[in-house]
Amino acid sequence: MNENSSFKSGFATLIGRPNVGKSTLMNRLIGQKIAITSRKPQTTRNRIQTVLTLEEGQIVFLDTPGIHKAKNKLGNYMVSVAEHTLEEVDVILWLVEPTDYIGAGERHIIEQLKKTKTPVILVINKTDTVKKEEVLHFIDVYRKELDFQEIVPVSALKGDNTEELVKCILKYLPYGPAFYDEDTITDQPMRQIAAELIREKALRLLEDEIPHGVAVSIESMKEKGKICHIEATIVCERESHKGIIIGKGGQMLKKIGSAARPEIEKMLETQVNLQLWVKVKKDWRDSDFLLKNFGYHPENADR
Repeated sequence: MNENSSFKSGFATLIGRPNVGKSTLMNRLIGQKIAITSRKPQTTRNRIQTVLTLEEGQIVFLDTPGIHKAKNKLGNYMVSVAEHTLEEVDVILWLVEPTDYIGAGERHIIEQLKKTKTPVILVINKTDTVKKEEVLHFIDVYRKELDFQEIVPVSALKGDNTEELVKCILKYLPYGPAFYDEDTITDQPMRQIAAELIREKALRLLEDEIPHGVAVSIESMKEKGKICHIEATIVCERESHKGIIIGKGGQMLKKIGSAARPEIEKMLETQVNLQLWVKVKKDWRDSDFLLKNFGYHPENADR
């Protein structure tokens, strides 16, 4: 496939503070939902690899967890994954919000970027929330902080200027054959995406009632006839959280299942029978064993 000498292929990573819209942008660029999105920070916990194949090239996107100050082993793992990725890719996309305030979180990222030789594209996201003339001012503020290869304002939510961003990324990729078949969209196992979709719905529906201590484990995923039977467990850190997740008469758990099932059916292209349970695992975010059990492998962060 793609034997022509003008074809480019390479890796681009999306970095940024939690909640700047990295997952929304990646979903927009590849035209399909792979990464979960939530208004809560630190939604992405693993490095998610997705693929965009065009006539002129193939971009493999790595959506990393947000770079932030870690508070537990899960936090350390997330930060380590994000920072290690900077050296492994052909181009870095640094997403920021449209503001002229550069806080401690951004300063930390700037220090990380100063150490790397990888080209950096500054992506000012959420431009649909401000006036056009303000965007020019924000570009000016950031330009003074670092020598960016490109600065591209976009709205991941509306899709504004995302085609221009793709053109900019391709500029910095080497010539060479594709890494993946043209119909590949992600390297994530279906089980993991199903677990993430359930976790997204739990985060959305529970809003501020449950802190971030929620994980989802797929216990079984079996196809019988035309139906895929999935059994999944939502894991929380406290008994009080368990009651909130289940809800009065099991209503909240039913809502989470009803919200997740259509998206899992769309992904698997089959009917789904989804059974959800809730378990309490105290302090799972600080347990190496449980982190591995839920698919967060700290040793992978050091690759």
